[in-house]
This record gives sequence, structure tokens and C-alpha cells, in this order.
Amino acid sequence: MTSSSLPNLVAVDLGAESCRVSLLEWRGTTPHIELIHRFSNSPVTVDGGLHWDLSRILSGIEDGLLRCAEKSSAPIAAIGVDGWAVDYVRLTENDLPIAQPFCYRDLRTEAIEAELDRRSSREQLFALCGVQPLRINTMHQLMADASAGVASTARWVNLPEYVLARLGGRIVAEFTNATHTGLVDIATRVWCPEVFGLCGLNLEAAPELVPTGTQTGAVQGSLRNLPAFKETRLIAPACHDTASAVAGIPMGGDDWAYISSGTWSLVGALIDEPIKNATACTAGFTNLGAAGDRICFHKNVNGMWLLRQTLNQLCPDENPWPMAELVAAAELVDKPEGLLEVDDPELWAAGNMASRINNQLRGSGLRPIEEHPASMPVFASLIFHSLAQRYAIVLSNVEDLTGKRLKRLAVVGGGSLNQFLNRLTAETTGLEICRGVAESSTAGNFAVQLASLEDEPNSPERIAHWAGALSTSGYC
Repeated sequence: MTSSSLPNLVAVDLGAESCRVSLLEWRGTTPHIELIHRFSNSPVTVDGGLHWDLSRILSGIEDGLLRCAEKSSAPIAAIGVDGWAVDYVRLTENDLPIAQPFCYRDLRTEAIEAELDRRSSREQLFALCGVQPLRINTMHQLMADASAGVASTARWVNLPEYVLARLGGRIVAEFTNATHTGLVDIATRVWCPEVFGLCGLNLEAAPELVPTGTQTGAVQGSLRNLPAFKETRLIAPACHDTASAVAGIPMGGDDWAYISSGTWSLVGALIDEPIKNATACTAGFTNLGAAGDRICFHKNVNGMWLLRQTLNQLCPDENPWPMAELVAAAELVDKPEGLLEVDDPELWAAGNMASRINNQLRGSGLRPIEEHPASMPVFASLIFHSLAQRYAIVLSNVEDLTGKRLKRLAVVGGGSLNQFLNRLTAETTGLEICRGVAESSTAGNFAVQLASLEDEPNSPERIAHWAGALSTSGYC
């Protein structure tokens, strides 16, 4: 593309707490990304189950797209959608939703997890698909559907790709998002018939599996009547938000790792082929699709969940601690006498986080922290020091399992703004911190769209080129 033909684009980022619609415009060769619309999102209880309000999500997206049409200085060339993984929509024969999609936090999969454990070992499933067989995965949820009487032939599609289909595209499963189902052979990059068989699932109900950056069609319906969307293409970027966040990192070479830091921390590195041995499985690592036909090899570590849940307990009515002020106050607190085991399952649960932290401190023979709003800097300091130490351990495991010798660490997501945690992480890991953008998933979404419009949709070099062009954050 020449500087005179740089296209305006829209990125939709679906989040379990909020969704965003962003517009990319060009001022000459300078990119300008603007958040046009953000709306809240949360699961709702319907008939005793935890579901997503699909109509609310679609309405919010349409509102954002209409605002983009009004704001855009030129026709919009393409729209890409990314979001959280594992959740999906079951479809009728006419491709209409059978019901509101379930939220991955719904407890219906607990019994399914036990049933699958009786059919197959975790190690066997990991060796087949390379993914940790967690009960939130799509395969467990689809098995729960079968137990509830949903026809095995009912087609399904993950949420980001469903949004693309609603806008006019064909129904597909994009590679990075599909790997989170637990149903893809990560080595061959195709659906795994053996896992479908073990789970008792119908392979014919699965969507067409397509590479990252595939163009799925053009905008249809009422939006197409608007001049801005008259010729807009629909592109499946890295439809999983973490894969999009990693695609937004414009770093080359083989000496860097990443932390996608938000509610949870995804800590790992890009590799070319999956690592599916028992050591990786036992250590809790997973192999998930990445843009450029690569693999995100990482481990899920607790993150800002700890801090937000502590705030929710100690400051339930009014939060006296804006994040920047809380981080600054935490930096002035004395170093904690001991650290948390941040991946203790008790700290993954919701509610009473300050009390859960104190229970762990008491169990370790350490003094508890007073459970009062004024103690938030002390809790924050403990959490940040503990996370930094955990990151160092996980990154050491990454080196051992991949054979990489790491020198740099890209930190993206909301946690990239936390300079105190970044400094602690640099100290514990010995790595050079390369701070990325907070909304790296948006940048990666746009980077894949731009590569796709060049007819090089899955080129690591072109994706990295465009990620670099969109970045103003000074990666090293």
C-alpha cells in the first residue's frame, strides 16, 4: 500500500468486562487510533445458568460502528473482531442463536471435567492438542450441551467469529481462537478427530477452520447502506485477544518473551512448533495459536485480579485509590517480609480477597495485614512483589523448555502502565523491559487487517511491520 492508499479500519475488541470499538485513520503516513465506543459487559443469570447477553453485545457493537461511520474521514476498508476465547453460540439450521451463549464461568462443566478425566488422562489430551484441558474450554462446554439435550448436529461458532458472521461474513473458526477449544491438533493446525471422538462430539458441527487474517466476506444489511461501509471487508484477525495482543508487539529475533498483563497474566514466548511433552503439561504451559502461523507458548499466572478483588472487599462503596495513586503509594511501602503464592487456587476465586491473602500469610507464619482501606498500599506492594517473583520463575521455565536465552521482555496490556511492577519484574528476571501499549490487542487486530489487505494475511514480517508502524510506545 502507498501512503495515499492507507486504509481506514475498525477494530472490535470483545471483553468479559467491557467491549471496545476503535477507528484507525491516517494523517499522511501517521496512524491515529481513537476509541470510538466502549460499553460494559458482564454475564447474566438466566434460568439458573450464567450467560452472555448477546443482544446487548451486538447492540453495543452496532452503536460503535454507526459512530465510526459518522467519524471516519474516508470509507472504512475493513472490520476485524477479536475477543475472549472458549465461549460460543449454538446455531439453528437458519444460523440463528439457539439460546443465549453460556459464560465460561458457569459451573455446568464441573461434572463434565470429571467425566472427561475418566475417559482420558490430561497428559493424553495435552499430547493430542497441546492445550491444558481446563473445564472452561469449549470442548467441555460442548459436552455439557450434549448432556443437556442439545442436538450434536447443531453448529457452533466462537463469539468473535459469530459477530463477523452477523455483519455479513461466512461462519468460520479462526486458527488462534480455535486452538482454545481444545479440539485442534496444534501440530497439524486442523481439527483433531481423535479428541472429538473422546469427547463424543460431532466434527461436522464445527466451523470451517481458517488461517489468521482470512477475509470472510463483506458488510451486509443496513450498515452497507452507509457510504462508510459500502465496500467494507470483514477480516478474521487473530480472533483471540491475547493472540492479537502478541501480534501487536513489533519485535524481531528469538531473545524475547512477553507478558500480556491484565486481570490475568499470560507469560511466555513465541515458538514455531508446539511443545507437547509431559514436562510442559505438568508445568502448566499451553500451546495456543499465534498470528503468522506461530505458537504462543505460555502459562496463565494470576494478575491484577488480586488487586481488584482486594479493592472490592476493602473499598466496596467508594474507591479512594485511583490506580496511579495506589501504585505510587505502594512503591513507598517497606518491602514485604514474605511473598504470596499467587497461583494458589484460593486466590483465583472471587470475593474476600484481602481475607484470602491474610489466610495464606498466616499459614506461612507471616503477619496478616489490617483489612482496612488505608492498608491498600501494603496489599498492593505485596501483590506486586509476589507477581514479579512468579514471573521470574515462569520465564526461567520458558527458557528451560524452549531452549531460548531471553534478554528482553515485552509487557503489554493494562499492566504495562504499572511502572513499579515493571521495575520489580526487571529486577527479578534480569531482562530488559520493553513496555508496550495498554490496548495491544487493538494494535494487533489492526496489524493483521493491514497485512490481509496487502494479500499477505499471515506473514509474520508484514504483521510485525504494521505493528511497528502503529506503535508509538518505544519498544526496544
